[in-house]
Order: sequence, then C-alpha cells, then structure tokens
Amino acid sequence: MGTDQTNQLEQIRKLHEKVSSTSINYWFKYSNINTWEFWIILGVFILPLIALYFLIDRKKAILIGFFGFNIHMWFHYADIFCVTNGFVTYPYKFIPLLPASVSLDTSLIPVTFLLLYQWTLNNHRNYYLYATAYSVFLSFLFKPALVTFGLFRLYKGMNYFYIFLIFLSVSFLSKWMTNLFLHIQQESQKEPTSEQKISIKKLFLKKVKAK
Repeated sequence: MGTDQTNQLEQIRKLHEKVSSTSINYWFKYSNINTWEFWIILGVFILPLIALYFLIDRKKAILIGFFGFNIHMWFHYADIFCVTNGFVTYPYKFIPLLPASVSLDTSLIPVTFLLLYQWTLNNHRNYYLYATAYSVFLSFLFKPALVTFGLFRLYKGMNYFYIFLIFLSVSFLSKWMTNLFLHIQQESQKEPTSEQKISIKKLFLKKVKAK
C-alpha cells in the first residue's frame, strides 16, 4: 500500500470517527430518552415485533421469516445508501451509532411486508398487486407523515416517487429471492431418496437377469 493511499485511508477513517462522535453528541442533545420522539421511535421498533410474535403463521415461519429477512436486508442497504450519500436523514433515533433507522429497517417495514406476504400466501392473493398498493401507502402517505412530524427529511432532489421506486424494488426483489430458494428446494426434493435408488437398482438387476 502506497503512502498516498495510506494517507487517504487514514483520512477516511478519521472522518468516520468524527461522524460517529458528532452523531453521539447530537443524540445526547436532541434525541435522548427525555424527548417524545425517542419514545415514538422506540415504540415503532418494539410494537411490530410483538405483533409478529402473535400473528406469524408458525407452520410457515421459516419461509415467511426468510422473506422478511430479505425485506430487512435490501431495505437496510437502500436506506444506508441514501443516508450516507446525503439524500435522506433521520433526526431522531434510539440507537445513535447506526446511520439508518433501526426502527424502520429492522422492525416496522420488514414486519408489515412479512405479514402482507403471509396474508397473500394463505389467501391465494396476488402479492405483487398488494405490495405495489402498500408501497404507494408507505411512499405517499407514511413518509410524508414522518416529514410532517420532523422524523424524516429529504435532500438533494430526493422525492416521494423515488422512495416509492425503492419500496417497490425491495418488495419485488425479496419475493424473487424467496421464489428462487423455494425453486432450489423443490428441485432438490425431486432427487430420488436412498431407498428409491436401491429399489431402482434392484429393478435394473432383475431386468438384466431376465435377459
């Protein structure tokens, strides 16, 4: 590693350290447990997880949980990209060390999409139709409400239509990833078991003897 590269890497490290320190200082001043916004954000994190415990279909928990994890992962990546590039920001958090909103990325958004997926699955409804409708609600009603109450801010030309495209992309991509792994699982189940292989072998041997 050259000297110039080392110097730039050290500069980046110091900037990250400064951002982290500034974020913590900001949290103690404006987003601590003495603010009503803190408790709203904490409630948004806890309540969906409690609801999930009671509402999840336990017979399909692995499938639905895998889908929910996909929603969490892709939305978290998209949120971090938007925050670190200055397109959006969250003025209030209950965990100051993380750049994005844990309440939305880890709880509210994944849980609600997960329950929507479960409902469409159990009632044989078109997931893409309802996911699109829910993305419209989140983008043009829920996010503007967050802005109105000062819990979310937009910058650099970011608008609600772009947010809608993010929600739509995440919801569709998560469904496609789930479908892909379901397909892989189904393909593996088509392979004959060891008992079936023995039966096939015996049948083959009998045919040989018959000849």
